[in-house]
Amino acid sequence: MADTLTVTDNRTGETYEVPITDGTVRAMDFRQMKHSPEDFGLMTYDPAFTNTAACRSAVTFIDGDAGILEYRGYPIEQLAEHSTYLEVAYLLVKGHLPTQPQLDEWTDAITMHTFVHENVKEFMAGFRHDAHPMGMLLGGVGALSTFYPDANQIDDPEIRDIQTIRLIAKMPTLAAFAFRHTRGQPYVYPDNDLTYPENFLGMIYKMTELKYQADPRLARALDILFILHADHEQNCSTSAVRAVGSSQVDPYSATAAGIAALYGPLHGGANEAVLRMLRRIGTKDKVAEFIEGVKAGNERLMGFEHRVYKNFDPRATIIKKACDDVFEVTGVNPLLEIALELEKIALEDDYFISRKLYPNVDFYSGLIYEALGLPVEMFPVMFAIPRTSGWISQWLEMVQDKEQKIARPRQIYTGERELNYVKIGDR
Repeated sequence: MADTLTVTDNRTGETYEVPITDGTVRAMDFRQMKHSPEDFGLMTYDPAFTNTAACRSAVTFIDGDAGILEYRGYPIEQLAEHSTYLEVAYLLVKGHLPTQPQLDEWTDAITMHTFVHENVKEFMAGFRHDAHPMGMLLGGVGALSTFYPDANQIDDPEIRDIQTIRLIAKMPTLAAFAFRHTRGQPYVYPDNDLTYPENFLGMIYKMTELKYQADPRLARALDILFILHADHEQNCSTSAVRAVGSSQVDPYSATAAGIAALYGPLHGGANEAVLRMLRRIGTKDKVAEFIEGVKAGNERLMGFEHRVYKNFDPRATIIKKACDDVFEVTGVNPLLEIALELEKIALEDDYFISRKLYPNVDFYSGLIYEALGLPVEMFPVMFAIPRTSGWISQWLEMVQDKEQKIARPRQIYTGERELNYVKIGDR
């Protein structure tokens, strides 16, 4: 049996054979289907690209029905248990797990590039005292392109490599500067004696002590969160990075586009919505009433269901375990009791089971961030730090893909045509 699709155009009676490759057909193959020689040809219409593959990628695999998430073929469960974020970042960027010498060299390179130019610090200090941290991060990353003008030489492998290291290294520094700025506190420089998660915790927490010592349980929990958020296939922000990067702009500008997309409440702000929901519920005994409100259509259940995962989010199971370590250090978040009761009822209720409503990664991540003393405005920033390795991996893949061109979606025009101009006095 041939791997083709037979299409009959009932307008003309013509029949076409369209090849099927990797379970897909090429949209351009439909352009040959015309009802007249002057016709442009058929286009495919797919709002939000929900069933359109825009690229071939070997970075991340997701099977939403089975609840599978793999980075370069490795299950997220194994990586979260055995790996570190920087090792996972190496895996995403390089395509394979590193040997110990390779990981040591990679870690040293990133550690040595955590500092930013003093002018960047001054740039960050120029924001209003109440500026949103995500807006500050967006501006800060965009500004980095002016400090590394050679970054636009994207065809040079060595230049691509150093920009990759710089982006992964400097993102926590810019994020911590944004946090301290909102607190009216002096910026804290990186400490190269600390690990990647310890360093970030030090830059947000350090006050007058000579040396910051991070609790290993907090550092590990943060590292796991970073691993879980490192990449997630062709989501909104990754698509933004690829689309902007397709113009052959430098990786800082492309990454800034990803941050801008992540800024939106439907993407990076989802865990903030969960916290607001839990606070609105107020107490454990009001959960049942809230559930009835959801069923009646009067309340929205945040942190449940996922656009991709149809049975369960594999990241949610892992992050739930990380909560225990964090709360062991910080004390139990009072909202956790509400969250657990909400999860318990929802997972036992036929209304939610039949609709495949289950906790996703956002349901618990916000609880951890709040326990770490971070305001809700910092939640998408915490998302952006680890997602940088995914964005840059996708960008590297895109710029070396011979099939890729500058992104240019088509449209279905619905406006007026061939109007005659009317002078302003006659309108």
